[in-house]
Amino acid sequence: MSNKKWAAILAVLVIASMLLAACPAPAAQVVKETVVVEVEKQVEVVQTVVVEKEVVKEVVATAVPEEEAKVLRINLGTYPDIIDPQKSSFVNEIAHLQMIYEGLTRLDPDLKTVPAAAESWTYSDDATQLTFTLRPDLTYSDGSLLNAERYAYSIRRNINPETAGEYAGITDEIAGAPEWRACDPAGDAAACEAAAATVMESVKASHADGTACNADAPYEDAECNTLTLTFSRPAPYFHVVSSLWVTYPAKEENITEGGEQWYNSSKFQIGNGPYVLQSLEPFVRGYFTPNQNYWRGQGMVDIEYSYITDSAVAFEAYKNNEFDIIGGAAEDLEVIKADPQLSQELNTYPGSCTFAIMFHQLKEPFTDQKVREAFAMSFDREAWVRDVLRGLGAPTLTWIPPGFPGYDAEENRWGFDPEAAKAALAESSYGGVEGLPPIKLTFSDTPRNRTRNEWLAAKWKEHLGVDLTLDPVESTTYTALTKDINTAPQTFILGWCADYPDEQNWLSVYWRTGGFGERIGYSNPDFDALVNEADTTIDPAKRTELYAQAQTLLTDGAPVAFAWNNVNNYLIKPWVTGIVKTPQDSGWSGIQEPLTIDIDTTMKP
Repeated sequence: MSNKKWAAILAVLVIASMLLAACPAPAAQVVKETVVVEVEKQVEVVQTVVVEKEVVKEVVATAVPEEEAKVLRINLGTYPDIIDPQKSSFVNEIAHLQMIYEGLTRLDPDLKTVPAAAESWTYSDDATQLTFTLRPDLTYSDGSLLNAERYAYSIRRNINPETAGEYAGITDEIAGAPEWRACDPAGDAAACEAAAATVMESVKASHADGTACNADAPYEDAECNTLTLTFSRPAPYFHVVSSLWVTYPAKEENITEGGEQWYNSSKFQIGNGPYVLQSLEPFVRGYFTPNQNYWRGQGMVDIEYSYITDSAVAFEAYKNNEFDIIGGAAEDLEVIKADPQLSQELNTYPGSCTFAIMFHQLKEPFTDQKVREAFAMSFDREAWVRDVLRGLGAPTLTWIPPGFPGYDAEENRWGFDPEAAKAALAESSYGGVEGLPPIKLTFSDTPRNRTRNEWLAAKWKEHLGVDLTLDPVESTTYTALTKDINTAPQTFILGWCADYPDEQNWLSVYWRTGGFGERIGYSNPDFDALVNEADTTIDPAKRTELYAQAQTLLTDGAPVAFAWNNVNNYLIKPWVTGIVKTPQDSGWSGIQEPLTIDIDTTMKP
């Protein structure tokens, strides 16, 4: 509405404004004195007459409905096991967190590290100290102050052993971090206190001039804009790590008030990212609206997540225009390509994930390397990609995928060779198939996953003579099981998607003792020594060579059967515009740059 029209309306309605509250459609009224009727959106004055000194005002108040929100409807699949910045690790968990929060840095569409909550950063000459300067006037989505102390809390919380976060080891460069993270207060309380004190000094918020932030009200100090991290070894890459969700500044008071399940409530998920979690119905629906206080601007659409694990059901819903974006399943690929409309909506482009068949090295029979070799060499990756994935992937014999630093195109060990597989099994401590204990193949239970794992079990029977028991598990439960060394199954399929494009993310973060590989019992001191040296090496050529040696050593032990590299494969409705695609679109297409996404409502049926 124009300013002039508002002025005309207000001229009629400026008297005695306290007498009537706003209402959507008030009826005509007879009053003894002049009154004002307030409405929320627009008022049209139809008629005013005078009858026996009474003022009769017939007011038709028409509440103009707000423009219907544009909603981007996405099927995310499995509902997250946990949505806590300092505890999460899986793609579907991160897909929530990166909507709600933002780190000190972020990855741009070219996957380069750029400023985010921090407007700048500097390293000391020896890369053992990193100082961030936050943007001025940063706030959370609710308008409350966001300062450096909030980030200090989050990083310390990630290290704190009480948190027991999935990515806790990724900040081990911080002085005192590995000692505090690994300590047991019941065993040596004094050592734990000393390590914690070291971390408190190593993760320090301050004013720009170095003076301390307000100790009595640290989160209310608007001048507390500087965060300094002190490392126990050179860490020239740590500004990249600072883009990850472990640094996301969840509010301490909300975590305390919300308790163990705080993250399942939109009341406590108050962040500083591009979107606000408006509501969350676990296993059903998550609804996000643009953050009006986000420093980069506001999104143009609301975003709705659904959690349908059966891709066949999701595909039917997409065809019925109930979703705007879904992952395209291999089983639907022929139908999609044969359909004139659906084939135009299919978006297939390079991904950033490697999938492997995991072998738990603390659970028989996979304690024996020869058994692991046998299972790896009896897996036909070409057939899997062709027959099961319908071409949506590429077979691999190595961990780091093509296009990423450190990819080894020459690696050819443990490829498909049934005869060599049988020989390896015969050489094992079990002496062959007859000596093997029962083996379960565990998987997330959906009809299509069941078919895929039936195929895998049948091929191992065909090529190796091994009978496996299928072990279907509810999807969210499966996620939880695979996170813990004590509950991780004997064998199962799991993937790793890049957090950032660097060998360190693929090797140190995942396979170093204490990292994610420890879930299946992997620990190799020689590997640890190589990646530790590589992590602290500033010379790029030497650093690359050390990581290459580490990757070769990793493959030596056949810890898993490296299986395939993914492609991003999404169906996107034609009315969705502004999608910026990146290899790291593991949650959904466009997730890295949601502010550019819009919906052309004129195209919708």
